[in-house]
Amino acid sequence: MYQENVVLCGASAYEQKYYFNKDFDSLPDHVKKELQIMCVLFTEEIGGIFTLEFDDHGNLQFKTEATEADGFYDDIGGALKIKKLRVEKEELLESLEMYYRVFFLGEDVDKEKTEE
Repeated sequence: MYQENVVLCGASAYEQKYYFNKDFDSLPDHVKKELQIMCVLFTEEIGGIFTLEFDDHGNLQFKTEATEADGFYDDIGGALKIKKLRVEKEELLESLEMYYRVFFLGEDVDKEKTEE
């Protein structure tokens, strides 16, 4: 269906904007709001550009980048913040991956559970 990673959402400290992929509009509003808060707070604290993307296997990837001229971007802080988010938001992230696998990749969730 998709050739490259599919961006779920992201934020930019440079443009002070938040982006949400309209392909995921069917997500509940409280999930969309939590994603927005997570992305915006990340860029407020760390700087640069932060995105959440699904890879071709349905795994949620955290991507962060900055321009070369950005002396305020905190590389180490970004890695630590991502690690913290993965722990604190584990249930949300797993639910989003399941959602993507079922509705976008067409995987059968019941089949996977019986194989485990």
